[in-house]
Parts: sequence; structure tokens; C-alpha cells
Amino acid sequence: MRIAVASGKGGTGKTTVATSLALALTEQDVRLLDCDVEAPNAALYLKPRLGNRKPVGIMVPVVNANRCTHCGECAQVCQYHAIAVFGKGVLVFPELCHGCGSCTLVCPENAITEEFKKTGVLENGPSTQGIDFFHGRLDIGEPMAVPVIRELKKWQPPPAQVIEIRDAPPGASCPVVETVRDADFALLVTEPTPFGLHDLRQVVEMVHAMGIPAGVILNRDGVGDGAVEAFCAEAGLPILMRIPFERRIAEALAAGHMLPHAFPEYRSRFLELYHTIRSMVLQ
Repeated sequence: MRIAVASGKGGTGKTTVATSLALALTEQDVRLLDCDVEAPNAALYLKPRLGNRKPVGIMVPVVNANRCTHCGECAQVCQYHAIAVFGKGVLVFPELCHGCGSCTLVCPENAITEEFKKTGVLENGPSTQGIDFFHGRLDIGEPMAVPVIRELKKWQPPPAQVIEIRDAPPGASCPVVETVRDADFALLVTEPTPFGLHDLRQVVEMVHAMGIPAGVILNRDGVGDGAVEAFCAEAGLPILMRIPFERRIAEALAAGHMLPHAFPEYRSRFLELYHTIRSMVLQ
């Protein structure tokens, strides 16, 4: 079972929900992947012992000037404009390269080879609660998170019985699509505000286009208006849990405590949430 926890905007409580759900499932085989590789923060709650480390990156082209005839076929095939031919010169822009290898394949002179360019790192280790924890970190200055997320998902594939929870980046862009891709269920966290509604619409459109079943967690319930609930009813999206807008919850989270630790009743609530999701996936 693979559950992706996503939202259309940052600050809605994705990491709170993802870590709380993982904590409620510690009596089963559970792992958590923090896929927000540009700003991973689930480790602040779970405090894992990160003993395993793996550098990740992409293969970028290197042009042999002695063999290159400047035919321009490499530049024509590159969809990302990562390689350009100007007269008798060839320029490679590694920051734009997606590592697809097309330029290497089409070069009639075999003048292009590839070299590894590190863009991030993966880390893994058990949390203090017994959760198998994984996260990726994009190197400073690197523009593309997707290759790091892709490698994070492939690193140490889990046995079939493992429950995998993915904490997605905010928004509905390529890193979120890569995180949610091949998930069995998308758990969408939102808040009952105009901003929450606007961004929820985007992520709902995304998961519907991907054919992934979804449900909503309404965080900070009690602020805003009823527009989010009306949208969920119209879109056929079940609201699976409500987390009230309460000062005691905000204080506990700000102090670094997880919901099931600070408020034990939330352990059973998140366990019930998992069983609801499971029944929705299997029906």
C-alpha cells in the first residue's frame, strides 16, 4: 500500500499528517519517504538515525571537440535546450539537462559521451519510533528535484506487505507528480480558506488526471468558510478527517511533538483513517 500525502500549497499540514499516520502504524511494517527534497523536514519529528547514504544525480553530455562536426543534430533532439551549436562551437548547459541521453544516441560521429553529475543525496535509517525512514536532499543551487525523488522511490524497494507513506512537496508541479505517480491513494491536506480551496482544486485536477483515488483531510477546521466542503461534495471527494483549529495543537506542533504523542486519541483516529483508505483502495 502506497499512500501519498499531498496538498496544493505549503503550510497546510502535510508533514504533520504523514508523520502522524506513520506513527499510528508502527505495529505494522511502515516506512516514510520525505519526497520534499528541496525542504525535507519530516526528520525533525521522527528523529531518525541516518546510517545509509547514497549520492544521486544524472548523466550529462560531454562533447569531444576533435570528433564533433557541428552538425547540430544533438541540439535539435534536445527538448530542454541543454545543448546548443553555434558555428564551430558546442555549448552544454548541465543545469537544463534532464539526463535523457538523446543527444548521445543521435550523434552520427559518436562524439558525445556522458558523465555523472551529482545533484543530491539520499539518506535512510530507523526513527526512534521504529519507522523505516527515507529522505532525499537536493544540493544547493540545483534546479531539478524530480531525478532525486525518482531515485528515492527506487532505492531499497519495499516488500509487498510494507505500508509506504510519501510526504510530497507542496503544489502540483513536476516533483509532486513524480511523488504521487504509482501511489495507490492520494491523501490531500487542505484548509477551509480561499487559498486552500484554490490550491486544492489544482491538486485534485492532477490526481484525477493520473487516475489515483483521493480523499481530503481538513486541517484547521473552524476557520474560513464552507467553500472547501462544498467543492469536495461537488467533486465527490470524501472528507476523511477533520483536525480542529486549536491553540493546543499549534503549540504542540511548534514544540516538535507529533499529534499521536501529544494527544493519544489521534493514534486511533489515524489508524481508523488508514483502514478507511485501505477499504477505499480495495473496493
